[in-house]
Amino acid sequence: MKSIKPGRGPSMKAGIVGIAVAIFGVIWTCAAVSMGAGPLFAMFGIVFVAIAIFDVVYNFKNATGENRYSVYDITEEGEETDPLNERFGAKSTDDDDNAQQRNGKKSKFCPYCGAELSSDFVYCNACGKKIP
Repeated sequence: MKSIKPGRGPSMKAGIVGIAVAIFGVIWTCAAVSMGAGPLFAMFGIVFVAIAIFDVVYNFKNATGENRYSVYDITEEGEETDPLNERFGAKSTDDDDNAQQRNGKKSKFCPYCGAELSSDFVYCNACGKKIP
């Protein structure tokens, strides 16, 4: 399996931006409550802060952790299946391949950026690299 992972620099930057977003959410919530706005506005601020905290933890873990999260995981035929597809009952990729072959089209994915390609592509239409 090939993985595309975010760089440590962009993850750290996103974590710092997440802290700023969380501070903005706290200010929003305090301002909404002090102005007597309805509970919907205060709840918006609380949800905003919760999402920002999740984002900060995720990005700082990617920036400083040894094992970073992948943005995309590209698997080739015969490699591991997607556990979320199995969990939620989606059909397997073998069924998808058979359906594409029945339709007369066989698509594949770029090994560099993960974009979907037709079988007759020589270069990726997303990143421009030559397909092996």
